Amino acid sequence: MSVHEYDVLIVGSGAAGLTLALNLPTTARICVLSKSELENGSTWFAQGGIAAVLDDGDSIDAHIQDTLVAGVELSRPESVNHTVSGSRDGIQWLIDQGVPFTQEQESYHLTKEGGHSHRRIIHASDATGRAVEETLIERTSRATNIDLREHHIAVDLITRRKLHLPSNACIGAYVLNSMTGHVDVFKARHVVLATGGASKAYLYTSNPDGSTGDGIAMAWRAGCRVANMEFNQFHPTCLFHPQAKSFLISEAVRGEGGILRLPDGTRFMPAFDQRAELAPRDIVARTIDHEMKRLGCEYVYLDISHRPANFIRNHFPTIYERCLSYGIDITREAIPVVPAAHYTCGGVMTDQAGRTDLKGLYAIGETAFTGLHGANRLASNSLLECVVYGRSAATVISEALCGEQQQLPDVPSWDESQVTNSDEDVIIAHNWDELRRFMWDYVGIVRTNKRLQRAQHRIELLQQEITEYYSNYKVSRDLIELRNLATVSELIIRSAMLRKESRGLHYTLDYPDLAPERRDTILAPINYPWPEASR
Repeated sequence: MSVHEYDVLIVGSGAAGLTLALNLPTTARICVLSKSELENGSTWFAQGGIAAVLDDGDSIDAHIQDTLVAGVELSRPESVNHTVSGSRDGIQWLIDQGVPFTQEQESYHLTKEGGHSHRRIIHASDATGRAVEETLIERTSRATNIDLREHHIAVDLITRRKLHLPSNACIGAYVLNSMTGHVDVFKARHVVLATGGASKAYLYTSNPDGSTGDGIAMAWRAGCRVANMEFNQFHPTCLFHPQAKSFLISEAVRGEGGILRLPDGTRFMPAFDQRAELAPRDIVARTIDHEMKRLGCEYVYLDISHRPANFIRNHFPTIYERCLSYGIDITREAIPVVPAAHYTCGGVMTDQAGRTDLKGLYAIGETAFTGLHGANRLASNSLLECVVYGRSAATVISEALCGEQQQLPDVPSWDESQVTNSDEDVIIAHNWDELRRFMWDYVGIVRTNKRLQRAQHRIELLQQEITEYYSNYKVSRDLIELRNLATVSELIIRSAMLRKESRGLHYTLDYPDLAPERRDTILAPINYPWPEASR
Protein backbone atom coordinates (compact mmCIF):
# COMPACT_ATOMS: atom_id res chain seq x y z
CA MET A 1 0.00 0.00 0.00
CA SER A 2 1.12 3.53 -0.81
CA VAL A 3 0.31 6.71 1.12
CA HIS A 4 -0.02 10.00 -0.76
CA GLU A 5 -0.62 13.45 0.73
CA TYR A 6 -1.91 16.58 -1.00
CA ASP A 7 -3.43 19.93 -0.19
CA VAL A 8 -6.45 19.21 -2.41
CA LEU A 9 -7.73 15.85 -3.64
CA ILE A 10 -10.23 16.09 -6.51
CA VAL A 11 -12.20 12.93 -7.23
CA GLY A 12 -13.31 13.24 -10.85
CA SER A 13 -11.70 14.67 -13.96
CA GLY A 14 -14.57 16.31 -15.86
CA ALA A 15 -15.26 20.00 -16.42
CA ALA A 16 -16.03 20.68 -12.75
CA GLY A 17 -12.95 18.98 -11.33
CA LEU A 18 -10.48 20.39 -13.86
CA THR A 19 -11.96 23.89 -13.62
CA LEU A 20 -11.42 23.76 -9.88
CA ALA A 21 -7.86 22.48 -10.23
CA LEU A 22 -6.89 25.25 -12.65
CA ASN A 23 -8.35 27.97 -10.43
CA LEU A 24 -6.43 26.93 -7.30
CA PRO A 25 -3.07 28.52 -6.40
CA THR A 26 -0.10 27.11 -8.29
CA THR A 27 1.59 26.64 -4.93
CA ALA A 28 -1.04 24.08 -3.86
CA ARG A 29 -0.30 20.39 -4.24
CA ILE A 30 -3.28 18.99 -6.15
CA CYS A 31 -4.27 15.49 -7.21
CA VAL A 32 -7.04 14.71 -9.71
CA LEU A 33 -8.34 11.13 -9.80
CA SER A 34 -9.92 9.63 -12.92
CA LYS A 35 -11.33 6.14 -12.64
CA SER A 36 -10.54 5.40 -16.28
CA GLU A 37 -8.99 7.56 -19.01
CA LEU A 38 -9.33 11.32 -18.63
CA GLU A 39 -11.40 11.48 -21.82
CA ASN A 40 -14.03 8.98 -20.67
CA GLY A 41 -16.23 11.17 -18.48
CA SER A 42 -19.61 12.72 -19.21
CA THR A 43 -18.12 16.11 -20.12
CA TRP A 44 -16.34 14.65 -23.15
CA PHE A 45 -19.65 13.41 -24.60
CA ALA A 46 -21.66 16.60 -24.02
CA GLN A 47 -22.74 17.91 -27.40
CA GLY A 48 -25.03 20.92 -27.27
CA GLY A 49 -23.18 23.72 -25.54
CA ILE A 50 -23.16 26.04 -22.53
CA ALA A 51 -25.95 28.45 -21.65
CA ALA A 52 -24.77 31.99 -20.94
CA VAL A 53 -25.94 35.57 -21.33
CA LEU A 54 -23.64 36.80 -24.10
CA ASP A 55 -25.95 38.64 -26.53
CA ASP A 56 -27.07 42.24 -26.07
CA GLY A 57 -30.66 41.20 -26.79
CA ASP A 58 -30.57 38.70 -23.94
CA SER A 59 -30.54 39.40 -20.19
CA ILE A 60 -29.63 37.77 -16.91
CA ASP A 61 -33.26 38.16 -15.80
CA ALA A 62 -34.48 36.25 -18.87
CA HIS A 63 -32.02 33.39 -18.30
CA ILE A 64 -33.01 33.28 -14.62
CA GLN A 65 -36.69 33.17 -15.53
CA ASP A 66 -36.19 30.38 -18.08
CA THR A 67 -34.29 28.35 -15.47
CA LEU A 68 -37.03 28.87 -12.86
CA VAL A 69 -39.77 27.89 -15.32
CA ALA A 70 -37.93 24.72 -16.37
CA GLY A 71 -37.36 23.87 -12.68
CA VAL A 72 -41.14 23.97 -12.07
CA GLU A 73 -40.91 26.49 -9.21
CA LEU A 74 -38.46 24.37 -7.22
CA SER A 75 -35.12 25.95 -8.19
CA ARG A 76 -33.53 27.97 -5.43
CA PRO A 77 -33.42 31.64 -6.54
CA GLU A 78 -30.06 32.32 -4.87
CA SER A 79 -28.46 29.39 -6.72
CA VAL A 80 -29.98 30.39 -10.05
CA ASN A 81 -28.84 33.98 -9.63
CA HIS A 82 -25.33 32.89 -8.61
CA THR A 83 -24.98 30.62 -11.64
CA VAL A 84 -26.49 32.86 -14.29
CA SER A 85 -24.73 35.98 -13.00
CA GLY A 86 -21.43 34.13 -13.27
CA SER A 87 -22.07 32.83 -16.79
CA ARG A 88 -20.29 35.55 -18.78
CA ASP A 89 -17.16 35.44 -16.60
CA GLY A 90 -17.18 31.63 -16.72
CA ILE A 91 -17.35 31.58 -20.51
CA GLN A 92 -14.62 34.21 -20.77
CA TRP A 93 -12.42 32.05 -18.54
CA LEU A 94 -12.95 29.08 -20.88
CA ILE A 95 -12.14 31.26 -23.88
CA ASP A 96 -8.98 32.41 -22.12
CA GLN A 97 -8.01 28.75 -21.59
CA GLY A 98 -8.31 28.25 -25.34
CA VAL A 99 -11.66 26.51 -25.83
CA PRO A 100 -12.40 26.83 -29.60
CA PHE A 101 -16.04 27.91 -29.55
CA THR A 102 -17.73 28.18 -32.97
CA GLN A 103 -17.57 31.67 -34.42
CA GLU A 104 -19.84 33.39 -36.94
CA GLN A 105 -18.30 36.41 -38.63
CA GLU A 106 -17.08 38.72 -35.82
CA SER A 107 -18.78 36.99 -32.88
CA TYR A 108 -19.48 33.58 -31.41
CA HIS A 109 -22.38 31.61 -32.85
CA LEU A 110 -25.22 31.15 -30.38
CA THR A 111 -27.93 28.55 -30.78
CA LYS A 112 -31.27 27.99 -29.06
CA GLU A 113 -32.45 24.94 -27.13
CA GLY A 114 -35.63 23.74 -25.46
CA GLY A 115 -36.89 25.95 -22.63
CA HIS A 116 -34.77 28.98 -23.60
CA SER A 117 -36.38 32.25 -24.67
CA HIS A 118 -33.24 33.47 -26.47
CA ARG A 119 -30.32 32.17 -28.48
CA ARG A 120 -27.75 31.87 -25.70
CA ILE A 121 -26.05 28.50 -26.18
CA ILE A 122 -22.38 29.00 -27.01
CA HIS A 123 -20.90 25.85 -28.52
CA ALA A 124 -17.98 24.24 -30.31
CA SER A 125 -19.78 22.79 -33.31
CA ASP A 126 -21.78 19.81 -31.91
CA ALA A 127 -18.97 18.54 -29.66
CA THR A 128 -18.73 21.24 -27.01
CA GLY A 129 -17.92 18.90 -24.14
CA ARG A 130 -15.02 17.37 -26.03
CA ALA A 131 -13.60 20.81 -26.88
CA VAL A 132 -13.87 21.93 -23.25
CA GLU A 133 -12.41 18.71 -21.85
CA GLU A 134 -9.53 18.55 -24.34
CA THR A 135 -8.57 22.12 -23.51
CA LEU A 136 -8.76 21.64 -19.73
CA ILE A 137 -6.82 18.36 -19.89
CA GLU A 138 -4.10 20.07 -21.92
CA ARG A 139 -3.91 22.93 -19.41
CA THR A 140 -3.82 20.71 -16.31
CA SER A 141 -1.26 18.39 -17.93
CA ARG A 142 1.11 21.33 -18.21
CA ALA A 143 0.63 22.40 -14.56
CA THR A 144 3.57 21.19 -12.47
CA ASN A 145 1.55 21.27 -9.23
CA ILE A 146 -1.27 19.01 -10.49
CA ASP A 147 -1.00 15.21 -10.53
CA LEU A 148 -3.43 13.53 -12.94
CA ARG A 149 -3.94 9.89 -11.98
CA GLU A 150 -5.90 7.70 -14.37
CA HIS A 151 -7.42 4.32 -13.46
CA HIS A 152 -7.83 5.31 -9.80
CA ILE A 153 -11.31 4.85 -8.29
CA ALA A 154 -12.18 6.09 -4.82
CA VAL A 155 -13.60 3.37 -2.56
CA ASP A 156 -14.65 5.45 0.46
CA LEU A 157 -13.89 8.72 2.19
CA ILE A 158 -11.64 8.85 5.25
CA THR A 159 -13.02 10.94 8.12
CA ARG A 160 -11.77 11.77 11.57
CA ARG A 161 -14.89 10.13 12.98
CA LYS A 162 -13.96 6.82 11.33
CA LEU A 163 -10.56 7.09 13.00
CA HIS A 164 -12.27 7.79 16.37
CA LEU A 165 -10.78 11.29 16.50
CA PRO A 166 -12.56 14.45 17.74
CA SER A 167 -13.83 17.27 15.50
CA ASN A 168 -15.10 15.32 12.52
CA ALA A 169 -13.75 16.26 9.08
CA CYS A 170 -12.89 14.62 5.79
CA ILE A 171 -9.16 14.01 5.48
CA GLY A 172 -8.85 11.88 2.35
CA ALA A 173 -9.99 8.71 0.64
CA TYR A 174 -9.13 5.07 0.16
CA VAL A 175 -8.47 4.66 -3.56
CA LEU A 176 -8.22 1.52 -5.68
CA ASN A 177 -5.38 1.60 -8.20
CA SER A 178 -6.91 -0.49 -10.97
CA MET A 179 -3.50 -1.14 -12.51
CA THR A 180 -2.05 -2.75 -9.36
CA GLY A 181 -5.26 -4.05 -7.79
CA HIS A 182 -4.34 -2.52 -4.43
CA VAL A 183 -6.07 0.13 -2.33
CA ASP A 184 -3.90 3.15 -1.45
CA VAL A 185 -4.38 6.00 1.01
CA PHE A 186 -4.76 9.54 -0.35
CA LYS A 187 -4.71 12.12 2.43
CA ALA A 188 -5.73 15.73 1.80
CA ARG A 189 -6.78 18.84 3.70
CA HIS A 190 -9.57 19.44 1.22
CA VAL A 191 -11.43 16.72 -0.70
CA VAL A 192 -13.68 17.57 -3.64
CA LEU A 193 -16.23 15.19 -5.15
CA ALA A 194 -16.70 15.87 -8.87
CA THR A 195 -17.70 12.38 -9.99
CA GLY A 196 -20.80 13.22 -12.02
CA GLY A 197 -24.28 11.75 -11.67
CA ALA A 198 -25.91 8.34 -11.45
CA SER A 199 -27.65 7.73 -14.76
CA LYS A 200 -26.10 4.25 -15.05
CA ALA A 201 -28.70 3.20 -12.48
CA TYR A 202 -31.00 2.90 -15.50
CA LEU A 203 -31.00 0.36 -18.30
CA TYR A 204 -30.93 2.98 -21.06
CA THR A 205 -28.68 5.99 -20.62
CA SER A 206 -26.96 8.57 -22.77
CA ASN A 207 -23.98 8.63 -20.45
CA PRO A 208 -20.66 6.74 -20.57
CA ASP A 209 -19.68 4.01 -18.13
CA GLY A 210 -18.61 6.41 -15.40
CA SER A 211 -21.98 7.78 -14.21
CA THR A 212 -22.42 5.40 -11.28
CA GLY A 213 -23.14 7.85 -8.46
CA ASP A 214 -19.79 7.30 -6.74
CA GLY A 215 -19.48 10.72 -5.11
CA ILE A 216 -23.09 10.82 -3.94
CA ALA A 217 -22.83 7.35 -2.39
CA MET A 218 -19.50 8.09 -0.66
CA ALA A 219 -20.78 11.38 0.78
CA TRP A 220 -23.94 9.68 2.03
CA ARG A 221 -21.92 6.97 3.77
CA ALA A 222 -19.72 9.70 5.32
CA GLY A 223 -22.75 11.41 6.85
CA CYS A 224 -23.80 14.07 4.32
CA ARG A 225 -27.37 14.89 3.40
CA VAL A 226 -28.69 14.49 -0.14
CA ALA A 227 -31.63 16.24 -1.77
CA ASN A 228 -34.09 15.79 -4.66
CA MET A 229 -32.75 12.43 -5.79
CA GLU A 230 -36.12 11.62 -7.39
CA PHE A 231 -35.50 14.10 -10.19
CA ASN A 232 -33.70 12.11 -12.89
CA GLN A 233 -33.70 13.78 -16.27
CA PHE A 234 -34.34 11.56 -19.26
CA HIS A 235 -32.97 13.09 -22.44
CA PRO A 236 -35.72 12.82 -25.06
CA THR A 237 -33.51 11.85 -27.99
CA CYS A 238 -30.93 9.11 -27.74
CA LEU A 239 -30.10 7.29 -30.99
CA PHE A 240 -31.96 3.99 -31.25
CA HIS A 241 -29.71 1.49 -32.97
CA PRO A 242 -28.49 -1.96 -31.86
CA GLN A 243 -24.84 -0.90 -32.24
CA ALA A 244 -25.20 2.57 -30.67
CA LYS A 245 -25.05 1.96 -26.94
CA SER A 246 -25.36 5.54 -25.67
CA PHE A 247 -25.13 8.14 -28.43
CA LEU A 248 -27.03 11.34 -27.78
CA ILE A 249 -28.78 13.38 -30.46
CA SER A 250 -28.21 16.91 -29.17
CA GLU A 251 -30.96 19.25 -28.04
CA ALA A 252 -29.56 21.66 -30.60
CA VAL A 253 -31.00 19.54 -33.44
CA ARG A 254 -34.48 20.46 -32.22
CA GLY A 255 -33.26 24.01 -31.57
CA GLU A 256 -32.36 24.32 -35.26
CA GLY A 257 -35.73 23.03 -36.48
CA GLY A 258 -35.72 19.28 -35.89
CA ILE A 259 -39.24 17.77 -35.81
CA LEU A 260 -40.36 14.76 -33.79
CA ARG A 261 -42.50 12.34 -35.80
CA LEU A 262 -44.34 9.07 -35.22
CA PRO A 263 -43.42 6.03 -37.35
CA ASP A 264 -46.08 7.06 -39.90
CA GLY A 265 -44.49 10.51 -40.24
CA THR A 266 -47.05 12.42 -38.16
CA ARG A 267 -45.72 15.32 -36.10
CA PHE A 268 -47.04 14.98 -32.52
CA MET A 269 -45.46 17.50 -30.11
CA PRO A 270 -47.73 20.50 -30.93
CA ALA A 271 -50.73 18.50 -29.70
CA PHE A 272 -49.15 18.22 -26.22
CA ASP A 273 -47.39 21.55 -25.68
CA GLN A 274 -47.52 24.91 -27.47
CA ARG A 275 -43.70 25.02 -27.42
CA ALA A 276 -43.70 21.77 -29.41
CA GLU A 277 -40.19 20.33 -29.85
CA LEU A 278 -38.72 23.20 -27.80
CA ALA A 279 -40.64 22.35 -24.63
CA PRO A 280 -38.50 21.46 -21.58
CA ARG A 281 -36.96 18.01 -21.59
CA ASP A 282 -39.29 16.46 -19.01
CA ILE A 283 -42.31 17.26 -21.15
CA VAL A 284 -40.73 16.06 -24.40
CA ALA A 285 -39.43 12.82 -22.87
CA ARG A 286 -42.76 12.04 -21.19
CA THR A 287 -44.64 12.74 -24.42
CA ILE A 288 -42.36 10.42 -26.42
CA ASP A 289 -42.77 7.73 -23.74
CA HIS A 290 -46.55 8.16 -23.89
CA GLU A 291 -46.68 7.85 -27.68
CA MET A 292 -44.37 4.82 -27.73
CA LYS A 293 -46.55 3.02 -25.18
CA ARG A 294 -49.77 4.08 -26.92
CA LEU A 295 -48.61 2.73 -30.27
CA GLY A 296 -46.46 -0.12 -28.99
CA CYS A 297 -43.47 1.13 -30.98
CA GLU A 298 -39.83 0.94 -29.91
CA TYR A 299 -38.89 4.45 -31.00
CA VAL A 300 -40.00 7.65 -32.69
CA TYR A 301 -38.18 9.79 -35.25
CA LEU A 302 -36.34 13.11 -35.10
CA ASP A 303 -36.31 14.73 -38.53
CA ILE A 304 -33.94 17.54 -39.55
CA SER A 305 -33.77 16.49 -43.22
CA HIS A 306 -35.88 19.46 -44.36
CA ARG A 307 -32.95 21.78 -43.61
CA PRO A 308 -30.23 22.22 -46.29
CA ALA A 309 -27.71 19.38 -46.38
CA ASN A 310 -24.73 21.73 -46.02
CA PHE A 311 -26.34 23.38 -42.99
CA ILE A 312 -26.78 19.99 -41.31
CA ARG A 313 -23.25 18.81 -42.05
CA ASN A 314 -21.73 22.11 -40.87
CA HIS A 315 -23.76 22.45 -37.67
CA PHE A 316 -23.84 18.79 -36.65
CA PRO A 317 -20.73 17.12 -38.08
CA THR A 318 -20.31 14.67 -35.19
CA ILE A 319 -23.95 13.58 -35.24
CA TYR A 320 -23.92 13.39 -39.04
CA GLU A 321 -20.83 11.20 -39.16
CA ARG A 322 -21.91 8.92 -36.31
CA CYS A 323 -25.38 8.36 -37.77
CA LEU A 324 -23.87 7.79 -41.21
CA SER A 325 -21.64 5.07 -39.71
CA TYR A 326 -24.87 3.26 -38.79
CA GLY A 327 -26.34 3.74 -42.25
CA ILE A 328 -28.50 6.76 -41.42
CA ASP A 329 -28.05 9.84 -43.62
CA ILE A 330 -29.68 12.59 -41.54
CA THR A 331 -29.66 14.98 -44.53
CA ARG A 332 -32.12 12.62 -46.26
CA GLU A 333 -33.92 10.64 -43.53
CA ALA A 334 -35.18 10.91 -39.97
CA ILE A 335 -33.25 9.60 -36.95
CA PRO A 336 -34.79 6.85 -34.77
CA VAL A 337 -34.67 8.06 -31.14
CA VAL A 338 -35.76 7.02 -27.62
CA PRO A 339 -35.58 8.75 -24.23
CA ALA A 340 -32.63 7.73 -22.03
CA ALA A 341 -31.48 8.53 -18.49
CA HIS A 342 -29.27 11.56 -18.84
CA TYR A 343 -28.81 13.76 -15.77
CA THR A 344 -29.13 13.59 -11.98
CA CYS A 345 -30.72 16.85 -10.78
CA GLY A 346 -30.37 15.96 -7.10
CA GLY A 347 -27.20 15.17 -5.21
CA VAL A 348 -25.06 16.03 -2.20
CA MET A 349 -26.32 19.19 -0.49
CA THR A 350 -23.90 22.10 -0.78
CA ASP A 351 -23.76 25.86 -0.37
CA GLN A 352 -22.78 28.33 -3.09
CA ALA A 353 -19.11 27.42 -2.65
CA GLY A 354 -19.59 23.66 -2.89
CA ARG A 355 -19.19 23.03 0.86
CA THR A 356 -21.05 19.96 2.15
CA ASP A 357 -22.21 19.11 5.68
CA LEU A 358 -18.79 17.58 6.39
CA LYS A 359 -15.87 19.90 7.06
CA GLY A 360 -13.17 19.58 4.44
CA LEU A 361 -15.50 17.94 1.89
CA TYR A 362 -16.88 19.68 -1.17
CA ALA A 363 -19.11 18.58 -4.04
CA ILE A 364 -19.39 20.28 -7.44
CA GLY A 365 -20.96 19.58 -10.82
CA GLU A 366 -23.58 16.88 -11.27
CA THR A 367 -22.60 15.28 -7.94
CA ALA A 368 -23.89 18.30 -6.04
CA PHE A 369 -27.34 19.57 -5.19
CA THR A 370 -26.99 23.33 -5.39
CA GLY A 371 -30.67 24.07 -5.92
CA LEU A 372 -30.06 25.33 -9.46
CA HIS A 373 -32.07 22.77 -11.40
CA GLY A 374 -35.15 22.35 -9.24
CA ALA A 375 -37.44 19.67 -10.60
CA ASN A 376 -35.94 19.74 -14.10
CA ARG A 377 -32.63 20.99 -15.53
CA LEU A 378 -32.78 23.61 -18.25
CA ALA A 379 -30.78 22.52 -21.30
CA SER A 380 -27.07 23.47 -21.29
CA ASN A 381 -27.07 24.75 -17.71
CA SER A 382 -25.02 21.71 -16.65
CA LEU A 383 -21.59 22.64 -18.02
CA LEU A 384 -22.27 26.20 -16.88
CA GLU A 385 -22.82 24.94 -13.32
CA CYS A 386 -19.56 22.97 -13.50
CA VAL A 387 -17.55 26.06 -14.43
CA VAL A 388 -19.27 28.53 -12.09
CA TYR A 389 -19.21 26.29 -9.01
CA GLY A 390 -15.75 24.98 -9.81
CA ARG A 391 -14.50 28.55 -9.67
CA SER A 392 -16.53 29.34 -6.53
CA ALA A 393 -15.16 26.32 -4.68
CA ALA A 394 -11.65 27.24 -5.77
CA THR A 395 -12.07 30.67 -4.18
CA VAL A 396 -12.98 29.38 -0.70
CA ILE A 397 -10.41 26.54 -0.80
CA SER A 398 -7.72 29.02 -1.84
CA GLU A 399 -8.60 31.23 1.12
CA ALA A 400 -8.47 28.24 3.47
CA LEU A 401 -5.08 27.19 2.10
CA CYS A 402 -3.68 30.58 3.08
CA GLY A 403 -4.49 29.90 6.71
CA GLU A 404 -2.70 27.68 9.19
CA GLN A 405 -2.68 24.04 8.08
CA GLN A 406 -2.96 21.35 10.72
CA GLN A 407 -0.96 18.19 10.28
CA LEU A 408 -3.07 15.31 8.98
CA PRO A 409 -3.29 12.27 11.27
CA ASP A 410 -1.94 8.85 10.41
CA VAL A 411 -4.39 6.66 8.51
CA PRO A 412 -4.45 2.86 8.80
CA SER A 413 -3.85 0.80 5.68
CA TRP A 414 -6.74 -0.79 3.81
CA ASP A 415 -7.23 -4.21 5.40
CA GLU A 416 -7.20 -7.02 2.83
CA SER A 417 -6.24 -9.75 5.30
CA GLN A 418 -9.76 -11.12 5.72
CA VAL A 419 -10.88 -11.14 2.07
CA THR A 420 -10.19 -13.41 -0.89
CA ASN A 421 -10.29 -13.16 -4.66
CA SER A 422 -13.76 -13.92 -5.94
CA ASP A 423 -14.48 -16.85 -8.23
CA GLU A 424 -18.09 -15.68 -8.68
CA ASP A 425 -17.82 -12.35 -10.47
CA VAL A 426 -20.85 -13.41 -12.51
CA ILE A 427 -22.91 -12.40 -9.46
CA ILE A 428 -21.82 -8.80 -9.94
CA ALA A 429 -22.94 -8.86 -13.58
CA HIS A 430 -26.30 -10.41 -12.67
CA ASN A 431 -26.94 -7.92 -9.86
CA TRP A 432 -25.91 -5.01 -12.08
CA ASP A 433 -28.35 -6.10 -14.79
CA GLU A 434 -31.19 -6.71 -12.33
CA LEU A 435 -30.70 -3.31 -10.68
CA ARG A 436 -30.76 -1.33 -13.91
CA ARG A 437 -33.76 -3.22 -15.27
CA PHE A 438 -36.04 -2.76 -12.28
CA MET A 439 -34.99 0.89 -11.95
CA TRP A 440 -35.98 1.41 -15.59
CA ASP A 441 -39.28 -0.47 -15.23
CA TYR A 442 -40.38 0.83 -11.81
CA VAL A 443 -38.60 4.16 -11.20
CA GLY A 444 -38.43 5.52 -14.74
CA ILE A 445 -40.22 8.28 -16.66
CA VAL A 446 -43.70 7.38 -15.32
CA ARG A 447 -44.06 6.04 -11.76
CA THR A 448 -46.74 4.63 -9.45
CA ASN A 449 -46.85 3.73 -5.76
CA LYS A 450 -46.97 0.03 -6.61
CA ARG A 451 -43.95 0.25 -8.92
CA LEU A 452 -41.95 2.12 -6.29
CA GLN A 453 -42.86 -0.42 -3.61
CA ARG A 454 -41.67 -3.23 -5.87
CA ALA A 455 -38.43 -1.38 -6.49
CA GLN A 456 -37.92 -0.81 -2.76
CA HIS A 457 -38.37 -4.50 -2.01
CA ARG A 458 -35.87 -5.48 -4.70
CA ILE A 459 -33.24 -2.94 -3.69
CA GLU A 460 -33.34 -4.18 -0.08
CA LEU A 461 -32.67 -7.76 -1.17
CA LEU A 462 -30.00 -6.67 -3.61
CA GLN A 463 -28.16 -4.59 -1.04
CA GLN A 464 -28.01 -7.55 1.34
CA GLU A 465 -26.25 -9.59 -1.35
CA ILE A 466 -23.90 -6.75 -2.25
CA THR A 467 -22.97 -6.10 1.40
CA GLU A 468 -22.14 -9.77 1.93
CA TYR A 469 -20.08 -9.86 -1.26
CA TYR A 470 -18.27 -6.61 -0.42
CA SER A 471 -17.36 -7.92 3.05
CA ASN A 472 -15.80 -11.15 1.84
CA TYR A 473 -14.03 -10.43 -1.44
CA LYS A 474 -11.36 -8.07 -2.73
CA VAL A 475 -12.75 -4.87 -4.15
CA SER A 476 -12.78 -4.27 -7.89
CA ARG A 477 -14.05 -1.39 -10.00
CA ASP A 478 -17.18 -3.39 -10.91
CA LEU A 479 -17.95 -4.14 -7.27
CA ILE A 480 -17.32 -0.55 -6.14
CA GLU A 481 -19.61 0.81 -8.84
CA LEU A 482 -22.34 -1.76 -8.14
CA ARG A 483 -22.24 -0.91 -4.43
CA ASN A 484 -22.50 2.81 -5.18
CA LEU A 485 -25.29 2.36 -7.72
CA ALA A 486 -27.29 0.32 -5.22
CA THR A 487 -26.87 3.04 -2.59
CA VAL A 488 -27.92 5.80 -4.99
CA SER A 489 -30.83 3.74 -6.33
CA GLU A 490 -32.13 3.34 -2.79
CA LEU A 491 -31.92 7.12 -2.34
CA ILE A 492 -33.81 7.68 -5.60
CA ILE A 493 -36.55 5.24 -4.60
CA ARG A 494 -36.92 6.67 -1.08
CA SER A 495 -37.08 10.22 -2.42
CA ALA A 496 -39.64 9.29 -5.08
CA MET A 497 -41.88 7.63 -2.46
CA LEU A 498 -41.82 10.80 -0.35
CA ARG A 499 -42.97 13.11 -3.15
CA LYS A 500 -46.77 12.95 -3.31
CA GLU A 501 -47.20 15.01 -6.47
CA SER A 502 -46.14 15.19 -10.10
CA ARG A 503 -43.57 17.91 -10.59
CA GLY A 504 -41.03 18.17 -13.38
CA LEU A 505 -39.07 14.96 -13.78
CA HIS A 506 -41.03 13.12 -11.12
CA TYR A 507 -44.32 12.03 -12.71
CA THR A 508 -46.58 9.59 -10.88
CA LEU A 509 -49.99 8.34 -11.97
CA ASP A 510 -51.14 8.22 -8.33
CA TYR A 511 -50.52 11.95 -7.78
CA PRO A 512 -50.86 13.60 -11.21
CA ASP A 513 -51.18 17.19 -9.93
CA LEU A 514 -48.83 19.69 -8.34
CA ALA A 515 -48.93 19.86 -4.55
CA PRO A 516 -49.76 23.30 -3.12
CA GLU A 517 -46.55 23.36 -1.09
CA ARG A 518 -43.18 23.57 -2.84
CA ARG A 519 -40.48 21.63 -1.00
CA ASP A 520 -37.20 19.83 -1.53
CA THR A 521 -36.88 16.15 -0.62
CA ILE A 522 -34.01 16.02 1.87
CA LEU A 523 -32.64 12.74 3.23
CA ALA A 524 -30.23 12.58 6.16
CA PRO A 525 -28.20 9.42 6.94
CA ILE A 526 -28.21 7.84 10.38
CA ASN A 527 -24.73 9.20 11.04
CA TYR A 528 -25.66 12.76 10.03
CA PRO A 529 -24.15 15.03 12.71
CA TRP A 530 -27.32 16.15 14.49
CA PRO A 531 -27.93 18.50 16.21
CA GLU A 532 -25.12 20.49 14.62
CA ALA A 533 -23.49 20.03 11.24
CA SER A 534 -19.73 19.63 11.09
CA ARG A 535 -19.25 22.51 8.70
